Amino acid sequence: MNELHIEGLTKSYGASDPVLRGLELTVPAGALAAVLGPSGCGKTTMLRIVAGFLHADAGTVRLGDRLVTGPRLHLPPECRGIGIVPQEGALFPHLSVGRNVAFGLRGLDRAERRRRTEEMLELVGLAGYDDRMPHELSGGQQQRVSLARALAPRPGLVLLDEPFNALDSALRTGVRADVRAALRAAGATAVLVTHDQQEALSTADLVAVVRDGQVAQCDTPQELYRRPADPWIADFVGDAVLLPATVHHDGRAHTALGPVPLTGATDGLRTGTVLLRPEQLRLTGPDTEGAVTGKVTDVRYYGHDAMVTVAVEGHDAPVDIRVAGPVGVRPGDETGVRVDGEGALHP
Repeated sequence: MNELHIEGLTKSYGASDPVLRGLELTVPAGALAAVLGPSGCGKTTMLRIVAGFLHADAGTVRLGDRLVTGPRLHLPPECRGIGIVPQEGALFPHLSVGRNVAFGLRGLDRAERRRRTEEMLELVGLAGYDDRMPHELSGGQQQRVSLARALAPRPGLVLLDEPFNALDSALRTGVRADVRAALRAAGATAVLVTHDQQEALSTADLVAVVRDGQVAQCDTPQELYRRPADPWIADFVGDAVLLPATVHHDGRAHTALGPVPLTGATDGLRTGTVLLRPEQLRLTGPDTEGAVTGKVTDVRYYGHDAMVTVAVEGHDAPVDIRVAGPVGVRPGDETGVRVDGEGALHP
């Protein structure tokens, strides 16, 4: 296990604006970090520099105490001790599952290679699949073989480059859980690059949100969701309700949904934007005390919950309300809305 430490990473392509602008990121040993961001933010460029596939313009990359990228230093990929799990598995089609996993186990005798291969296949839940060919496996099984191949040489770091994109949604959740369990069982330090917010929040120990070539915020999934650093991050990592607000002397923010208690210090702000999540809003009767009145404009049902959109007087945009279980309202209905819990105030 090695800590990954990235400092001041910069990269441009030709005369274009920099893709990475002094990116900083630390991943503790044994942790799984998700690097999350929109297309073009620089997350894949960062991954390729860490892997050794690209040269950085400036900055350093360390694995534990070992410098692998730095001023006048660029270790080639094969010398870095990094395992790669690419998109769609990328297994060698002419090699069996066992030979795919053993591919990087150079310097070991035949018995030790076989023992390590069997150990890795058992770790990813594919014991006994040694003699199968890649085309005989499902997409999820191929991804697990790809992980076993990456873990077999005991790398200091495992990089996963959007490895679940090619899987259908029903399969993706189970494979993500299998991969997470295998990484934890191996004690591996890992970085998952993804643009899928749900994937990042549900899989990783840490989530780093990349924006314009820099890490805008790095935190645990719970803290990132509950206390995003700014409204853009709040909206990017989940559904957000953003309300213009004025802070009164009672310490509460007064909004179109009524007064909202605030979490944390306001740093002297008297006006700003309050962040709430849709699950903090409740539908009530129109005449319920403490609720504001609105009109339902849309209902989107997902099975496990539903999103109800309500137009509220005094607020330009409708607000989304997440409702568990059956939905008792329809578009056109009048309803009450009240806030549960605290909001975060941003400038």
